[in-house]
Amino acid sequence: MLKSRMVALLTVCLASGTGWSQENTGAIDAMEEYLDFVDYGGATIFPEQIPGKDWRNFFIVDARNAAQFGKEHIPGAVNIEWRQVLARRSELPKEKPVLIYCNTGTLSAQAGFALRVAGFDNVRILQGGIHGWRAKGGFEAHDRALQPPQY
Repeated sequence: MLKSRMVALLTVCLASGTGWSQENTGAIDAMEEYLDFVDYGGATIFPEQIPGKDWRNFFIVDARNAAQFGKEHIPGAVNIEWRQVLARRSELPKEKPVLIYCNTGTLSAQAGFALRVAGFDNVRILQGGIHGWRAKGGFEAHDRALQPPQY
């Protein structure tokens, strides 16, 4: 569905004669600059990298829709749907790390990319989303990862 929307947008731009003109240069330049210097991980973090006591240091954003958030979310998370993160960026702290997640990490990665391009260097994307967080032990993922394997 996203691919068809991108094709439609491109078609409209080409048909209207506007194309990807100079008026889009600022956004393209910002993304290009970001990609030139971003670390290889692209600000992703795995649940097992966060010690249980350190979760409270994050401002946690659930980037899923309100219905999904209502069914289940990481305790302490604030619901800001991924499409709204830029519009609601004033709600995000700059003085502490922001951890953003969705179901699997796909939509939160898009939201995180947009925020980082917009200057939020403190944003991290939870790799695997809430599904990965739950499967790896939630707040205990770090401690579980340190345990010797059980054979």
